[in-house]
Amino acid sequence: MINCIIIDDEPLARKGLKEYIADVDFLHLVGEFDNALKATEPLSRGEVHLLFLDIQMPKISGLDFLKTLQHSPPVIFTTAFPQFALDGFELNALDYLVKPISFDRFLKAVLRAKEYYEIREVNATDAGQVRSAIDYFFIKADNKLVKIRFDEILFIEALQNYVVIHTNEKKYITYLTFKSVEEYLSASLFIKVHKSYIVAAGKIDSIEGNNIRIGTHHIPISRNLKEEVMDKLLQGKFLKR
Repeated sequence: MINCIIIDDEPLARKGLKEYIADVDFLHLVGEFDNALKATEPLSRGEVHLLFLDIQMPKISGLDFLKTLQHSPPVIFTTAFPQFALDGFELNALDYLVKPISFDRFLKAVLRAKEYYEIREVNATDAGQVRSAIDYFFIKADNKLVKIRFDEILFIEALQNYVVIHTNEKKYITYLTFKSVEEYLSASLFIKVHKSYIVAAGKIDSIEGNNIRIGTHHIPISRNLKEEVMDKLLQGKFLKR
């Protein structure tokens, strides 16, 4: 069962979403709020698995509210303003629903959320075991579950609401949030070098200015992350005269 909450200042919009949620057997509504700030407590307790979030609201917008959350559940934006879609996907939203929302479009979005949680369950329930004993994980790509070994990964790229995993042999496109992949990977083996890129430290061939070269690939380093990236990469591994 996926616990979800609604944050929307429009009573009719909340009513419509509640009716849709009641018709989907794997969704369970645990709260609704007309103001994003009122939802801070249930979100902080970690009991929310999915967030339906409006964007244009008084006091604080849905986009700004999401940026304040250190550990946000997957988000489906619900809004009357399609021009904010790119901003939503840059925050790793699972989907972006434009009002008025039809039930079939709603169902498509929540089925994506269900798939996201099923893949997480396949990968691991014991984080300690994952870190110490398991050297692979599964993703859904090309309509099948594909096993990815950590030592095969070159780098990982965010592509709107998808993630592209580049390996030695090929690249895989999967419907996951960039944030969820980042949290799953070992920080000792992988480094986030840009808001849209994570690289395997051991696969780096060279660093040229603000770019990392891995084989024929050139991956940018964010200006605000460069110092941290260089510290992680070179600490105890840089030989100099």
